[in-house]
Amino acid sequence: MKGYMYILQCSDGHYYTGSTIDLEKRIEEHQLGIGANFTHKLYPVKLLYFETFERIDDAYYREKQVQGWSRKKKEALMKRQTSTLHELAKCQNGTSAELKIGNTHE
Repeated sequence: MKGYMYILQCSDGHYYTGSTIDLEKRIEEHQLGIGANFTHKLYPVKLLYFETFERIDDAYYREKQVQGWSRKKKEALMKRQTSTLHELAKCQNGTSAELKIGNTHE
């Protein structure tokens, strides 16, 4: 069964990422305030981006992947700036557990 991963912009500017088997119906539900708890009070919404998959479970997995992305990374995806996605995936706040090697003298 075909599936879709989509990104909406809510009335307050937040992005909402979801997946569905019927994109048109799901957007209509969001527009009526019955689409999801997150968008329930933040409609109307605007469809900004979607991807089509042969299987709904692939769309769901993509939804979960994109939900974890930063706003800037989602915006790069929507602008199809795929070359910047890897760079935007790097830790921006210095909390990563990267090993930092410096010059040491014993």
